[in-house]
Amino acid sequence: MGALVLAQGGQFVPPGADAFDLPPIFGGVTKPMVLIALSVVIVGAYFVMATRNLKLVPGKSQFVAEFLYEFSRNNIARDQIGAKDFRKFVPLIFALFTFVLVNNIFGIIPLIQFPTMSRIGFPIALFIVVYVVIHTVGFAKHGFLGYFKHVMFPPGVPKPIYVLLAPIEFFQKFIAQPVALAIRVFAAMFAGHLILLVFTLGGEFLLVEASAGLKPVSIVAFAFSIALTFVEALIQVLQAYIFALLTANFIGSALSQEH
Repeated sequence: MGALVLAQGGQFVPPGADAFDLPPIFGGVTKPMVLIALSVVIVGAYFVMATRNLKLVPGKSQFVAEFLYEFSRNNIARDQIGAKDFRKFVPLIFALFTFVLVNNIFGIIPLIQFPTMSRIGFPIALFIVVYVVIHTVGFAKHGFLGYFKHVMFPPGVPKPIYVLLAPIEFFQKFIAQPVALAIRVFAAMFAGHLILLVFTLGGEFLLVEASAGLKPVSIVAFAFSIALTFVEALIQVLQAYIFALLTANFIGSALSQEH
């Protein structure tokens, strides 16, 4: 990684977007692709192992598995979708939360140190899945024309206002909200990882290349990188929660009787 910050003459070159453009490991397979597959294995294997021998008094693994499931079920799906309709969406919300969580946390795991969601293609893939689910349940609930009416014409608004409001509501529900869902997690992971790179590689540069008077400054850079790692860990968890929460919220909005 140190090569990222050195140019001819030993000048510091801050890491940029090219730091996320990783070369193929073999063939056309890149590290983010491997991490995506690995995350599926980790999530699936963990919950199979943690729940294969359930006990009345759970051990640590069972407790964590039950906590994650109950949190996804009760605090996200039920609260946002409603007690009547939430049950059939629990697997989706639970899968999204744990999947995004593991892929985000990859960014602070030694040797891996790459948040998969910092590559925009993966949040877009999740966004497509969520987009299809949201509008499929909306059309199924309200009918084809009924769903457009539900989305674009909220009740209680003076009719002349619909001329301006209907296109805005259409754009918001069918384009802006779902796109923002993908961009939010991508931007948070991209920016957080880039900041960590700046402090870590900057500290390395100061330690190796700087004059003797500036070398102690590398300690400050490394201290900041450690502190920011804990902040990034919090953000990674929050972004997984927000992604699942907004997905459930959009589903609940599509199913609701009122706008």
